[in-house]
Amino acid sequence: MSGLTLALRQVRYENRAFWRNPIAAFFTFFFPLMFMIIFNVLFGGTSRIAPGVRVADFYTPAVIVFGVITATYTNIAMMITAARDLGILKRMRGTPLPPWAFMAGRIVHAVLLAFLLVVIVAAFGSVFYSVRLPWDRLPALVLTLAIGAASFCALGLAIAGLVPNADSAPAIVQFSVLPLNFISNVFVDMRDAPSWINTVSELFPIRHFADAMLGIWNPLTPGNGFYWADLGVMAAWGVAGVLIAIRTFTWEPRA
Repeated sequence: MSGLTLALRQVRYENRAFWRNPIAAFFTFFFPLMFMIIFNVLFGGTSRIAPGVRVADFYTPAVIVFGVITATYTNIAMMITAARDLGILKRMRGTPLPPWAFMAGRIVHAVLLAFLLVVIVAAFGSVFYSVRLPWDRLPALVLTLAIGAASFCALGLAIAGLVPNADSAPAIVQFSVLPLNFISNVFVDMRDAPSWINTVSELFPIRHFADAMLGIWNPLTPGNGFYWADLGVMAAWGVAGVLIAIRTFTWEPRA
């Protein structure tokens, strides 16, 4: 059996294991929707935060960004760290399954979950808040989601290599991503924020991911939705994540 076939079988296994835990699957998809409901209730979904942009129009792509990052970066970092401490990664290397096929199964499954989250959040916003779907910018949306998901998967592997053990993983992973969500146009509209905060947030990929998605969803923005500068920054962070993961990733539990 070829390595590609084994990788696809691993994707199928990861998918079946995920859906056989219905409670975890439910909260994986409900968590972003809960944030969307809370933000729209707090700030008024039909209130306008800019000409032609309602609160719901802002938080639909913003919550999509949050969901994609959670499905890729956060989940991969925590699951890989836990599997390493339990000895699963070490035992996996002793099986006929190639290590890259095992890792590809985890990554592809995370990306598929991320795209499913996009569909669910976008449909929820369209049905309950009458948010316009950017069908005219669908190619730009798919490319932005693909680069974003791949980059945050790479960063998840990188942080998994830096986390010392599974007990510290939740604190370290959330500390590395949660504050950035507040200053990166995800949880808070940053147009009226101090300039230095915007400058800091633009150093990190979350801000560029959020800005690209907001631009795609906003019908008043010109162009076809391809924000190449933002995509380039995300891709550069993804390459950096790969390089860090190559140097720091280990298959065996750490002392």
